[in-house]
Amino acid sequence: MVTTVPEAGKANAALLKMLARQWKLAKSTLTVVQGATDRNKTIHVAGETDILMQRLHQWLGNFQEKE
Repeated sequence: MVTTVPEAGKANAALLKMLARQWKLAKSTLTVVQGATDRNKTIHVAGETDILMQRLHQWLGNFQEKE
C-alpha cells in the first residue's frame, strides 16, 4: 500500500518504487502511462516478456499464499 501524499507526483513515484521492489525490477522500467492524477493507473513495464511474466506469476503466488 502506498500512503504518500499525492502531490507533485510523489505518490506515483512511491508506487513505482514499491512495484519495482516487489517485482525485483529497476525503477526505470516502470512508467505511469495513464491516470497520473487518478486513483486508477495504467503502468507500463519495459523488459523481456518471458522474464516479466515469470516474476509477475511468482509475485502473485506469494501474494496468494499470504491470504
